[in-house]
Amino acid sequence: MSERILVVDDELPIRELVAAMLRAAKYEVTTAANGLNALQVLASSEPFDLMMSDLMMPVMDGNQLLQETAKRFPDMPVLMVTAVHDIGVALNSIRSGAYDYLLKPFEREQLIATVKRSVDHAKLKIENRRYQQRLEQLVASRTEDLQHALMDLERSYDVTLEALGDALDLKDSETEGHSRRVTAFTTVLARALGLSPEEIRIISRGAFLHDIGKMAIPDAILLKPGQLSSAELQIMREHCYRGYTILKKISFLAEAAEIVYSHQERFDGSGYPRGLKGAQIPLGARLFAVADAFDAITSDRPYRAAQSVEAAQREIARNAGTQFDPQVVKTFLTIPTTIWQELRKSLSGPAKTVYVPGEEMSSVLGAAR
Repeated sequence: MSERILVVDDELPIRELVAAMLRAAKYEVTTAANGLNALQVLASSEPFDLMMSDLMMPVMDGNQLLQETAKRFPDMPVLMVTAVHDIGVALNSIRSGAYDYLLKPFEREQLIATVKRSVDHAKLKIENRRYQQRLEQLVASRTEDLQHALMDLERSYDVTLEALGDALDLKDSETEGHSRRVTAFTTVLARALGLSPEEIRIISRGAFLHDIGKMAIPDAILLKPGQLSSAELQIMREHCYRGYTILKKISFLAEAAEIVYSHQERFDGSGYPRGLKGAQIPLGARLFAVADAFDAITSDRPYRAAQSVEAAQREIARNAGTQFDPQVVKTFLTIPTTIWQELRKSLSGPAKTVYVPGEEMSSVLGAAR
């Protein structure tokens, strides 16, 4: 298909001569007598591959036409035609967006070569843009595929971690389901604080795996029915560090490992293993501390029956500033009692759905956002 060229010149003999030379070179040519006429042709016709325009014309000159076509038809190259004494004006046109210029009078070979160069340049420019768009689309598609693959891999990791957490819970029948419950409670608190989804995923994993270090504690100590001796208590307290060393080697659990390391710290600095205080304790661990206490108070124990949500709220409020972060406690107390009651009820007994830390596990949890 022949390239389409619009020739704009107020002098009829020049228009016809240029059009004839271009048609002889197998171009499809349309002519216009001035800039305004050219704009009408451009608006009512198929796109042109090139516009040749004289600079000095009545009604609308070449520079005015160039400004309008640059806004309306940015992909169409413009070739300016001018007399020798207008060379400065022609150069200004180049700076304003024209591709090139021709000086009158010009030879046929010079005209055809300049036109071909202009058309080829425009084609290359458009092709480069299309290539860039295709490349961007390909990169976006591959990036999306990679993200989906990473998400699938991450989910498989979480399911594996869930199995490990449940296995640990099953070792101690008194706290069966504890990891699942305390993770849900911690997640509700994290959402109430307005944390980002990524922060919530990290905190949820840390909460779910908080006791993973107990896998390294001898059963004789872990499952001992009576009171632990001082030496046994010291070994038991090592589970924070042991859990940290297990998880820190796994890149996507490195931040969650810090929560595991710090989950027994107290806000006033009297906790263990490092005696961290206040903001030194990771936020996830401070959230977990409240969620863990809430679960302990509202769960049955051999030495007492489960207490009410209201009793848990009073006890946690009483320890704000000592055991717990006051700001986290304040957020905890703003969550309606009915939410905690329904959530606690939904989490009692065997899990009805597989729980992936950081993601929705029930309509109750979803409603608590």
